[in-house]
Amino acid sequence: MTTLAPPRVTDLRRPAGRRRAGGPRGLAGTAGSQAFLIVLALAALAPVVWALVSAFKPATEIVADPLGLDAGTLTLDNYRRMLADVPIGQGFANTAVVLVTKGALTLFCAPLAAYAFAKYRFAGRDLLFGTVLVTLMLPTIVLIIPLLLEMKALGWVNTYQALILPGAVDAFAVFWMRQVIAEIPDELLDAARVDGCGEFGIFWRVVLPVIRPALAGLAVLTTMNIYNDFVWPVVAASSERMATLQVVLATLAQNITGNRIGADYATVTGELLAAASLALVPLLVVFVVLQKHFINGILAGSVKG
Repeated sequence: MTTLAPPRVTDLRRPAGRRRAGGPRGLAGTAGSQAFLIVLALAALAPVVWALVSAFKPATEIVADPLGLDAGTLTLDNYRRMLADVPIGQGFANTAVVLVTKGALTLFCAPLAAYAFAKYRFAGRDLLFGTVLVTLMLPTIVLIIPLLLEMKALGWVNTYQALILPGAVDAFAVFWMRQVIAEIPDELLDAARVDGCGEFGIFWRVVLPVIRPALAGLAVLTTMNIYNDFVWPVVAASSERMATLQVVLATLAQNITGNRIGADYATVTGELLAAASLALVPLLVVFVVLQKHFINGILAGSVKG
């Protein structure tokens, strides 16, 4: 009678030379990394905090004692003078119109184009997608003169059309969305077709919910790019009526000295800080609200399963 040998038990103990991740060396490394990140965060936030706080200081105190702070002297005079001297409200309004319209076009058209590049087979697809990628390498300054001549021929100079339509379908947005959509299994789309869903219905009901994190990240980046854009708005909309917020901020010192005779350096500095603080608030709110979605969107499609 043959006797079966008992199963061999594998020794799962760690080698004697290997330390646990939570040991003293691991804790020291973690603490060092956290301290380094805290220093970097403080270095990045220090100028922003200084600008926000200094906007409430009297103009003369900003110049005389830039790093000092007397809570008893905090005032809103810089904001009052800035709102009276500079048409910042018009800049906010123009930027809001451009941001909402151009952002909506980007977030709708870019995923559609990316869906076609990722999931359809047609003649010249790779060549066309390569052409889109090549446009990413062109400096913005190279395109300004051709675009300006085109806007002039169409009669769109100093109009919302000139601020919105050029660059509404961004090449980077198409590229990023294409990389994310390419990871969606084709079987999922085929199942929707079998169920009788049309092509646009597949995009709207199947693809769009899957890429929602990446789309949220793209929304944050698009908002920042449109909000901070200066070169094209200052060329395409030179009139004060169509000036966006960044153009208003760039010409703020000229507006202050032009509207107030004898405006000194301290006054201009205080109003500049007040205007910059107001301009920072919308982007700060957007990033704080969508921070989680932005991080998930950045990571979307980066790991292949």
